[in-house]
Amino acid sequence: MSFQPVLPLTGYAGWGFLKRTMARQQAVQLAAPVQRRDEAYFRDRIGKIATAEQLVSDKRLLRITLTAFGLEGDINSKAFIQKVLEGGTLKEGSLANRLADKQYQKLSSAFGFGDYSVPRTKISTFPDEILSQFRARSFEAEVGAQNNTYRLALNAERGISELAAKSTSETAKWYSILGNAPLREVLQTALGLPKSFASIDLDQQVSVLKAKAEAAFGSASISQFADPAKLEGLVRRFMLRAEMQEQGTGSSPAAIALALLRS
Repeated sequence: MSFQPVLPLTGYAGWGFLKRTMARQQAVQLAAPVQRRDEAYFRDRIGKIATAEQLVSDKRLLRITLTAFGLEGDINSKAFIQKVLEGGTLKEGSLANRLADKQYQKLSSAFGFGDYSVPRTKISTFPDEILSQFRARSFEAEVGAQNNTYRLALNAERGISELAAKSTSETAKWYSILGNAPLREVLQTALGLPKSFASIDLDQQVSVLKAKAEAAFGSASISQFADPAKLEGLVRRFMLRAEMQEQGTGSSPAAIALALLRS
């Protein structure tokens, strides 16, 4: 039997319930037979994988791997994933480095097929490294099957805090947001920008996002979201605006809550 999260409420109230019960629900997920079998299979097989071709040839290993990086939609794109893995990330012009979605870069770097003579699959701690990500991502996927807004919020909590902690420039961080569709959606929604915003020039998008973030949070930086309170405020805005979009603005509870936040 597969794991199904308990989500008895919707909207921001339901988000609060999920956050309060998440540790217990994740423990239930970890104990589910399907999850345990997947993890046991990965631990048993991954250390024997020496090439990208071997990895993509094992559909179960590939599924677990791609899920760990939020790329499970590419499960049938074996040739493409093999090229991403074989190209590595140490060469500036590699495929993983050229792709806008930096999850491919993270995937290629994690395995090291294209960068080292001995891939990182041979490291004793490698299974734990990938499986910890697999647990988080698969939990988010199960949540998303019932409520995609919650999945986007969970992903943003992890993804934006990781990005905020990086030493790269603020402009580079904003471009990373724009190259990650789920994070982009959270930021755009939280800052009240329409879906058509994605069609304007990239440099202009960054300028608008910085201005909107400064107006909403007091700073134009992504680094500010290393502060848990700032990150919670961002997610709260996203949740309330997403709820407004679902219910219609008017005098919905989400609209009233957002008005109070603004004041």
